Amino acid sequence: MSNFTIEIREDRSIKVLDLAGYLDAHNSNELEEKLSELIHSGHLKIVVNFKNLNYIASAGLGVFMAYIEDVREKEGDIKLCEMSDKVYTVFDLLGFPVLYDITRTESEAFEKFNA
Repeated sequence: MSNFTIEIREDRSIKVLDLAGYLDAHNSNELEEKLSELIHSGHLKIVVNFKNLNYIASAGLGVFMAYIEDVREKEGDIKLCEMSDKVYTVFDLLGFPVLYDITRTESEAFEKFNA
């Protein structure tokens, strides 16, 4: 199994989390810590790019569920983008497209913040 990494960058005052590898119960706490740090430090416009994520387990999905209300209560949002068909299917089966903006490209996710 591949390692999991998170790279954080900023583009137009939006924080972008680039996920790579396999996100599961063993490393989902890393994602949880990063999201918590961003939200608590006032970064409320967040895009999560899944381009290099090969696998996501339920523990990873739970992290997104845990933070969406917090960020929206503070007038922010989390947008998800560039998922492989395999990863998108997992999100879709659990109804995430109803709760989150999921876009094909990162630029589309940015546009959703400006809409």
